[in-house]
Amino acid sequence: MVVDMIKIIPANVGQIKIIQKIAQKTWPATFSSILSSKQIDYMLDMMYSDEALQAQITNLNHCFLLAAQDDVYLGFLSYETPYKGEAKTKIHKIYIMPEAQGLGIGKKLMGAVEAIATNKGDKQLLLNVNKHNEAEKFYKYLGFEIIATENIDIGSGFLMEDKVMAKEVNK
Repeated sequence: MVVDMIKIIPANVGQIKIIQKIAQKTWPATFSSILSSKQIDYMLDMMYSDEALQAQITNLNHCFLLAAQDDVYLGFLSYETPYKGEAKTKIHKIYIMPEAQGLGIGKKLMGAVEAIATNKGDKQLLLNVNKHNEAEKFYKYLGFEIIATENIDIGSGFLMEDKVMAKEVNK
């Protein structure tokens, strides 16, 4: 697989099933060592049901980018800009299929969202990462720094324990 042949394309509500398929495959691989299977199932339903994704796209101003090679979808990223009415872009999700990790697809998706943020004149990229998620190393490699921690009650007795990371753009 050659990363130069990977296309980054905007997703629409008609591609919700593709996003769900990637989430269903990546979440257990990503979180099984840090979250219970019950919490993974709860969060997948909460964030990736048809209704949840449709609301994210149509009501919450979340934009999804898909990474694809020859009609094979390898990952996605979702972002929101402006975030909370400020010159910031919030990266809500980024997941790469387990078999495609380490090939530069995540870097390509992050580069695409950084270009979008830069073109809009945003000053900062933001994201949350679980405090035990190995992806934190990837974000640091890309220039993100930890700026805060937060615990988010997501219901049913579950808590997201996150680090908030930021990267300055348009300096």
